[in-house]
Amino acid sequence: MTAATPAAICAALGLDVTPAQVEALERYLALLQRWNSTYNLTAVRDPAQMLTQHLADCLAVVKPLAARLPAGRVLDVGSGGGLPGVVLAILGWDVTCVDTVGKKAAFIRQAAAELRLPRLQAAHARVEQLKVAPFDVVTSRAFSSLADFVTLSSSLLKPGGCWMAMKGRVPDDEIAALPAGVEVFHVEQLAVPGLDAQRCLVWMRQA
Repeated sequence: MTAATPAAICAALGLDVTPAQVEALERYLALLQRWNSTYNLTAVRDPAQMLTQHLADCLAVVKPLAARLPAGRVLDVGSGGGLPGVVLAILGWDVTCVDTVGKKAAFIRQAAAELRLPRLQAAHARVEQLKVAPFDVVTSRAFSSLADFVTLSSSLLKPGGCWMAMKGRVPDDEIAALPAGVEVFHVEQLAVPGLDAQRCLVWMRQA
């Protein structure tokens, strides 16, 4: 059965969300659809597919992230239209989204303003040039290979922090190509409501 609303997706994932958070997720999705028609934020155009392929996909990481970081600072690398960064900010984390495309960073700033998310920031920059305090968790959804991801963002990870890479199938070749000093300590399979495809999280840290 396809979960047809943000509220249904949250319920299917067992997330404890407030009515205000559900409303913010709905408004974010509407905002993404509206801006996408002009700014090409995502190749997914159909609203039902956006709900499943984007929103549900990102909501599926909330419980695994909360288990390791109930609160704290998250960096979303190559955030695009704010996935998963905006979703995580709606659900309570302090999030900075970084993207090299100016219109995508501008969209995230607009979302932060319209959805009243004071702890959501957007940076138009290359991640390796970002000059900010390091983060508890650095995540990415569609950024690059694992090796590039950890190499480019290593200076932005706090000592004791971890990387959370959202992937489809388990990327064994990418894991094998990780640089010395980085270890995978957990690969977590995800079930995304309404999505018949493999999804996983690759958790990494400094060895």
